[in-house]
Amino acid sequence: MHALIRNLFAIAGVAIAAQAVAQVTFYERENFGGQSFSTQRQIGDFSRYGFNDRASSAEVTTGRWEVCEDSRFHGHCVILREGRYPSLVTMGLNDRVSSVRLVSRDARIDDQRYAPAPPPEPVRAPDFRRRNNERLFEARVTSVHAVVGPPEHRCWVEREQVAPEQRNSNVPGAVVGALIGGVLGHQVGGGAGKDLATVGGAVAGAAIGNQVGRNNEPQSAQTQDVQRCRDIPSQARPEFWDVTYNFRGLDHQVQLTAPPGPSVTVNQRGEPRE
Repeated sequence: MHALIRNLFAIAGVAIAAQAVAQVTFYERENFGGQSFSTQRQIGDFSRYGFNDRASSAEVTTGRWEVCEDSRFHGHCVILREGRYPSLVTMGLNDRVSSVRLVSRDARIDDQRYAPAPPPEPVRAPDFRRRNNERLFEARVTSVHAVVGPPEHRCWVEREQVAPEQRNSNVPGAVVGALIGGVLGHQVGGGAGKDLATVGGAVAGAAIGNQVGRNNEPQSAQTQDVQRCRDIPSQARPEFWDVTYNFRGLDHQVQLTAPPGPSVTVNQRGEPRE
């Protein structure tokens, strides 16, 4: 029995702890400036804490919070999800927040009640500034790779000549010529002379027919349009340089906005420093 009670208290303690980590912070100026007010529980009236109608930006660390313009959760209300809200103007609550409460995880909320999604956090450039009393070292650069934009894919159309079909002989013309020559040769002479005349006529006819066929072939070259493409390397300045350096036997990589020298300055952990 006592063990069951202890387990119930443990479960309740876990639930309370999970609820306690939910937090929302309000700032009196946009972009999280000025004085701030944080809470992990519902506030029915901000005037009791000296922060009524003063909030201009907010940050939700955990959970979903209902923020209202009037005390006791009346008037215009919106639901804030986890994120940073640099301005409350777009949701109509700038300098008008008077109450706030945590929304249960199981509660179903209509999409129209949510505030506009917070903007994504900007990508911050790495901070290479030297810290106070930080000891610096020189690390040897082992490789540098300039990163530029993608190559340009260019295409154009060219007029190209097509070579005429090459033939070793005009077979149809030769055959017809041989038949005609053989007929004419057979009409000349008699006996063996007629046979010779037939053979000679066939040979001569084949030669004439072949030449006639060649004379009938078109001699002008044909042309056609041909598309050609090529990838032209980008002529733009490198966007950054991928740099690899070795410090105390370990390789490190960093992206720099300018090409490095033979070494880079680092701290005792191998982090780059200007």
